[in-house]
Amino acid sequence: MRERGTKRRGFRRFLMWSLWTMLVAAAGSGWYVVERQIPGRLNVVVREQEEFRFALPFDVTLLSESEEVVLSNQSNIPSGEIRLRMDEPFSLYAENEGSYRLNLKLFGRIKLKEIQVNVEQCRYAIPCGTPVGIYLKSRGVMVIGTGRIVQENGQEAEPAFGMLESGDYIEAINGEPLWDKEALVTYLNHNGANEAVLTVRRGGEVRQVRMSPVRTLDGSYKLGAWVRDDTQGIGTLTYLDANGNFGALGHGISDSDTGDVVEIEQGALYETEILGIDKGSSGSPGVMAGVIYYGPGTRVGTVESNTEQGIFGKADDKLRKSISGDPLEIGYRQDVKKGRAWLRSTVSGQVRDYEIEIQRVDYNPMQKSKSLVIRVVDPELLGLTGGIVQGMSGSPVIQDGKLVGAVTHVFVNDPTRGYGIFMETMLEEAGQ
Repeated sequence: MRERGTKRRGFRRFLMWSLWTMLVAAAGSGWYVVERQIPGRLNVVVREQEEFRFALPFDVTLLSESEEVVLSNQSNIPSGEIRLRMDEPFSLYAENEGSYRLNLKLFGRIKLKEIQVNVEQCRYAIPCGTPVGIYLKSRGVMVIGTGRIVQENGQEAEPAFGMLESGDYIEAINGEPLWDKEALVTYLNHNGANEAVLTVRRGGEVRQVRMSPVRTLDGSYKLGAWVRDDTQGIGTLTYLDANGNFGALGHGISDSDTGDVVEIEQGALYETEILGIDKGSSGSPGVMAGVIYYGPGTRVGTVESNTEQGIFGKADDKLRKSISGDPLEIGYRQDVKKGRAWLRSTVSGQVRDYEIEIQRVDYNPMQKSKSLVIRVVDPELLGLTGGIVQGMSGSPVIQDGKLVGAVTHVFVNDPTRGYGIFMETMLEEAGQ
């Protein structure tokens, strides 16, 4: 009997443990869905009722902490607190500009998420779709990697191994600032075999690294590190606002070896000419082939920042005068829906809007540059490029007369499809 009672108690403990495990798993999966489906920040236009729809797996309560933000749903009764049922639309309305907070609660009690609501005036920008040459100068000399070098005595050495890492930036040597890799080479040869103290930036932290250069067969002194101080390429200008601010690409420019977004000291836009297009096919993304004209008279803009969500800066008068078209209202993420839209590009030599289909809208993706999935359906663009090719990143996406996003990446196995970024995400990153 005692053994039977022990077994029953063990079974009950097992059931309780299983129940708690399922509850924790359900709570964890619910929290994950909320994080993915609901953005932490919403932008709305002042004195305009904006509608939202979140695909939630359970009912929640949405509360406004300010009388300025009025909530309403299918009950059509404006309130500071509404009950949201699964996939039920609701709307926000604010009479005055400012930043306000909403709280999302489970059962009206358990706080799931805080949402910041920014209420602002309607914004406008010209969708461009124009190819530009991009040149970026890194902030410091970037370390690509380390390697072995042959010393004067014929033996191999790798002095930088374990001292420098791929993605490091060398800012100075023995206290002397470095502007480019040529300056590093010159200083090392002047310093000779004496110890060199490198000021290195790694992951946002600055540290001092002491190294001893070695003399090579040709008599020069080296650290055994591969370095780079600039990068360049062709991309597409996304928008230009009334103040001459521009955004392009929709993603950052990364170093081809390290894969890291290049931390820049300065950068510039230059005139470019597209010489041909290599059409994309399954497994082989296409590319726009062109030439960048570097020179004082061909510079058309200044790049001020290179970020995960694009490059941003100021356009020169020459570029501003060359951009045609009327400004369009900026559409926020709640304005974007699956269905017909347009991609603006000059791949044909002229500014054209080509039909695309928005197939997926992700409010809160793991990568902001992959908020949209689009498919090219325009026969003319498919005939020219096969879909989306390298160099088209930054091509503006227009829906219902609003500038809502930009193309960012192509699907390698299907060049007719690609990713896009919300326009409001680019503007937030630019601080414009």
